[in-house]
Amino acid sequence: MIEKQQFDSWKEDVRPVLIIKLEEFHELGYNRVSEEDLWTYCIDKLKKRKEFMPFYAFVDELLSIQPQGYMTWLTVNTYKEPVDWFKEFEAATEQQHTNS
Repeated sequence: MIEKQQFDSWKEDVRPVLIIKLEEFHELGYNRVSEEDLWTYCIDKLKKRKEFMPFYAFVDELLSIQPQGYMTWLTVNTYKEPVDWFKEFEAATEQQHTNS
């Protein structure tokens, strides 16, 4: 029997690690990365694993996040979930005209 991972229950426990990683990313110039972005990246990467991961291994995985891996994941996901740029642009333009 395979145990189901409970990553979401660990989110508050590993928040200090996420903040440290976030500060590291910001120091390297990746200022648009958020805590939630790092969390989503790590969970998406780990949900593919079949074996149970203990808490210490999960923390180690968070600490080993590198900007290159994150940016690759972000690029791939951008292509998977296309954004309608024109719709966002039209909404922003319309809002500017309304406020003028």
